[in-house]
Amino acid sequence: MPIQPASVVARTVTSALGRGCAANVDALWTMRPGLTPCTLDDVPVPTWVGAVAGLDGLRLDTHAARECSDAAPVAPLTGSLADFDCRNNRLAQLALAQDDFDAQVQAAIEHHGPARIGLFLGTSTAGIRHSEHCYRLHFERGTPDLGPDLRFDTTLSNFSLAAFVRRRLGLRGPAMVIATACSSGAKAFAAAHRSLSAGVCDAAVVGAVDTLCATTLMGFNSLGLLAEHPCTPWGAGRTGISIGEAAGFALLSLAPPVSGRIGLLGYGESSDAHHITAPHPTGAGAKLAMEAALRSADMRPDQVDYISLHGTGTQANDQSEDHAVAQLFGNGAVVGSIKGWTGHTLGASGAVEAVLSMLCLEHGLVPGTLNTTTVDPDLMLHPQLQTEAKPIRHVLSNAFGFGGNNCSLLFGRC
Repeated sequence: MPIQPASVVARTVTSALGRGCAANVDALWTMRPGLTPCTLDDVPVPTWVGAVAGLDGLRLDTHAARECSDAAPVAPLTGSLADFDCRNNRLAQLALAQDDFDAQVQAAIEHHGPARIGLFLGTSTAGIRHSEHCYRLHFERGTPDLGPDLRFDTTLSNFSLAAFVRRRLGLRGPAMVIATACSSGAKAFAAAHRSLSAGVCDAAVVGAVDTLCATTLMGFNSLGLLAEHPCTPWGAGRTGISIGEAAGFALLSLAPPVSGRIGLLGYGESSDAHHITAPHPTGAGAKLAMEAALRSADMRPDQVDYISLHGTGTQANDQSEDHAVAQLFGNGAVVGSIKGWTGHTLGASGAVEAVLSMLCLEHGLVPGTLNTTTVDPDLMLHPQLQTEAKPIRHVLSNAFGFGGNNCSLLFGRC
């Protein structure tokens, strides 16, 4: 059954491409990459990452941090937020300060009241980087325990992200964190829409944040999925993923939409449970999620103008998604992957790429699939390789995670 579209009242994204929507759009237009060689000192493998500059930087005044350049250090969290200080929450803080997003949330609070604003977030890493640091100090110093700085509730716990954002924005409505690996950020949009439709809240802050850490980098390396060079989604001879970090947020409402405003028109979820890490070889679950998104928007496949692929750059993932998309949309579908720009931002990728999809709609652009020069001849789809200006009305954004957790989001103008 078709859903009621949810208006996107505000949105923001911070990634390796820059802080805020304008910086990210500029990178897409100019084909400016965000991947750089990994410099984390506890990751002894050659790989490239999509890092957000300044997250481990010097102390800054919080007002100065708002106006800093993309390379300026980010302030540690202080005062009532000090216990939340870690790389993940600093990135959340940085992103919330862009594009007047926090001001738009405050306006919603004044209109609806703080108890009527829901919070729906995704992550996979939370504050793991902070815990890695505590473990390192424990072994270097030979202390009997990990010390008082290992703050599980406010850094390592997945819910620490929601607890931080809730306090940072002054929200008192329902709050949840979804952790379904790489589909987390997309599924947060679906969860938010369900709560809005049920009347649980009048507006919803939805998004996701994930940050670089040794655990995920070394974990993907142990699976043989970490590319030594920048990832090449759909590319011939592709060797794996480039991991990134990013934060994306949106403010959703079911109130009568402003004409022309971008909205969430549909969503679809599925769980094929084929394997703990490998996708279904024929993309069965991915196809189910995309079909459900189309049904919920009451749309046909030929009405989708651009598909933002999950497109990780691994052999199995690209082949699986290629099969699913080609079955449903045909070999000539306009498709592309953002992963070569930002890296695979894991639990944040669904939300980050949702916001980038909104920006594609607003600016009339189809991003190229960066780093890919020769498409794998064994795949059926032919992704966009260069960024082009195109009038697009509807964008489908895919996010598929470990364990067969699949989610597709459909955006267009209300």
